[in-house]
Amino acid sequence: MGDNYQNGIGKVVGKMKPYLAMVSLQFGYAGMYIITMFALKHGLSHWILSVYRHVVATLVIAPFALVLERSLSLSLFLSCLLICLFYSPKIRPKMTLPVFLRIVALAFLEPVLDQNLYNMGMKYTSTTFASAMVNILPAITFIMALIFRLERVNLKQVPSMAKVIGTIITVSGAMVMTLYKGAALNITNHSPTHHDAPTTQPSQQNWILGTVLLIASCGGWASFFILQSFTLKKYPAELSLTAWICLVGVFESGIASLIMERDMSVWALGWDSRLIACVYSGIVCSGMAYYVQGFVTRERGPVFVTSFSPLCMIITAALAILIVMGLYTVVWGKSKDPLNTTAREEGEGHELPIKDSTRSGISHNFEVNVAAIKGNSDNEVPGAPRS
Repeated sequence: MGDNYQNGIGKVVGKMKPYLAMVSLQFGYAGMYIITMFALKHGLSHWILSVYRHVVATLVIAPFALVLERSLSLSLFLSCLLICLFYSPKIRPKMTLPVFLRIVALAFLEPVLDQNLYNMGMKYTSTTFASAMVNILPAITFIMALIFRLERVNLKQVPSMAKVIGTIITVSGAMVMTLYKGAALNITNHSPTHHDAPTTQPSQQNWILGTVLLIASCGGWASFFILQSFTLKKYPAELSLTAWICLVGVFESGIASLIMERDMSVWALGWDSRLIACVYSGIVCSGMAYYVQGFVTRERGPVFVTSFSPLCMIITAALAILIVMGLYTVVWGKSKDPLNTTAREEGEGHELPIKDSTRSGISHNFEVNVAAIKGNSDNEVPGAPRS
């Protein structure tokens, strides 16, 4: 009976493992969006961020890939020590030219294309709009999975109908968000004039351009998941594949950065949010994310992986609310502190000292002026007008 109970728990944990992995990954993405936002505002270039984050990811993932996927006996020993939750020991397959070309394509789709297009699209629109547009990722992935026959649809079944209807609604919402931009709130009651007219049309053009860039970013990300699922069938080693993607991504994003950023001073980092963004996004959102997504993709497919992306926007909003609540809690606490009136009372009690010589000089001058005025009044001619 105890064995059956343990087997039942093991089956439940095995079924819940992909869900727990993807939900945990969305928390990691939410933290990356907040940290990256601060880093970009402090002058970090998104091209340079793409390079540094994959340098960090390569340095972190490559040792695990070299050791844990080297030989079966050594993997069994070290996996017991490291307690890798989503890892099963395996022998690394042989690298071939078709597999390497797929890795080069994967390194271009996500590290170079997706990340930089997303950041550029966010600049032309807004952070809120960009995070909302990421919700079309499951729909794009589902359409591409149908094209490459990774998903099958039977319109006579309710789950298949739900997939189709959900995809149509998502794509329609994205088109509405692209073509319609609400009027800006005029808080200052400023009436538009002919001087304001030229700025309206370029703003609308930038909004449409930013939306196109965001949709292209989601297309690149969806293509990454589709190609990753095919590559794992030829090269079933998630850690090694992640290390290869990060390593090749360093060179490809480095070439793109040298072309787009001519000022070499942008490569310098300090001990601030820029360094934190590179380290955090490299470890969590490149190294761990590629590995977890590859693991879940092999078990459930790319559509299952991307279906959790809308959860990231909710988590990000919740974290932002917590930050604001913490800020106002500090402000409220400071408002309840007693006012420092001691220094003010002491300042009011002290007066500037007046010396006796100064006081006597003032009284003497006053007496002289009074006598002069009296003498002038006595010398005046009666009936003469005053000057």
